[in-house]
Amino acid sequence: MELKVQHTSALSGEIIIPSSKSHTIRAVIIASLAQGRSKLLNPLFSEDTKSAIQACESLGAKIEQKPDSLIIEGFGSSPAKPSTVIDMLNSGTSTNLIMGILGGLGIEAEITGDESLQTRPVKPLAVALEMLGCKIDFTEENGCPPLKISGRIKGGKTTLEASKSSQYVSSLLIACPLAEQDTEIFVENPTELPYIEMTVKWLDEQNIKYERNGYNYFKISGNQKYKSFEKSIPGDWSSAAFPICAAAITKSDVLIKGVDINDVQGDKSIIEYLKNMESDIRIEENGIRIKGGKLQGKELDINATPDALPALSVVGCLAEGETRLVNVAQARVKETDRIKVMADELKKMGALIEELPDGLIIKKSSLEGTKLCGHHDHRVVMALSIAAMASDNESIIDTAEAVSVTYPNYVNTMRKLGANITLIEEVK
Repeated sequence: MELKVQHTSALSGEIIIPSSKSHTIRAVIIASLAQGRSKLLNPLFSEDTKSAIQACESLGAKIEQKPDSLIIEGFGSSPAKPSTVIDMLNSGTSTNLIMGILGGLGIEAEITGDESLQTRPVKPLAVALEMLGCKIDFTEENGCPPLKISGRIKGGKTTLEASKSSQYVSSLLIACPLAEQDTEIFVENPTELPYIEMTVKWLDEQNIKYERNGYNYFKISGNQKYKSFEKSIPGDWSSAAFPICAAAITKSDVLIKGVDINDVQGDKSIIEYLKNMESDIRIEENGIRIKGGKLQGKELDINATPDALPALSVVGCLAEGETRLVNVAQARVKETDRIKVMADELKKMGALIEELPDGLIIKKSSLEGTKLCGHHDHRVVMALSIAAMASDNESIIDTAEAVSVTYPNYVNTMRKLGANITLIEEVK
């Protein structure tokens, strides 16, 4: 599919942001590990959450999908051995978390995914799991799926190199309570800290016993169980970043509803980033109001929020002076190398943008619409679409179907605000 996007001078109105992918995936996995029935209200139904649901079903969870909820009968202490290879589709989060769960349960299984997933490294997690008693065999020598996992987490001590992803830490935190013995995790170079905090919050809600020293050390008590629960899933700040940034770079007045400023999600920092760039953003009783206007380029350390890089790279093109996005090298190992991809695609539009090893330098630019590649990356596609709204002439963005990974209703949402954006089905 392709997106056709034309210049949009202003956006107006209000929208509700879809539910959090990260919370939904954790909820599905923990509910599946529990004995009994759980109910997830307002979960995200997307390609990424689909992969987590299918993986948990392959382990014996019974999951009923309703229009606004998921009813999950967990397998508890009686998981099943998957009868086929577990296809994680494009979901890196689900892949990393399921690897840990397989190790925690002692289930032998094979994991694969799409072409993009097969380029995303999981070797640091595999090394940590093997120190705890698991065995991981990679089909290729690149440390990426496909892979086969066997053995079981016994407990003990492990060291985890986490500079490429916080998901490795979350994987062990969720899995190690299932071990017979206590587990000590020594984390080196932790990154994306709010996502680790999100996982810890889920452990707290489950009354899982652990000790910690910041983000570098965790001791997880063994022989613990997860319990069934009912929970409403909060809105997704990672998804909210795109309409928020679109409103900030156009002459707009938009109210964003459905997100909780008190939630642990790191991407709520998009508000502070844009305020720092002198955007008019206000937290109101019923949502976040953004009024577009003049922006000022700044240096932003976005290590905690790598998913914000694509949208912020577009904002940088429209801000006065120079914008620097730094300390976010892990953005190179997401669905794509997002640092390189955003630089390459925005240059096609005339952007004055330069790669750093760990980020981007962007100067105020005049953008021209053109043919763009979305690289099968949902956040790249959405970021390029908001760049197209602020550019002259028409842009065509390919691989637009990727938005279904986290924001299936993105195009209709932006059209509701007045964006001149159309999804074009490919003619076969």
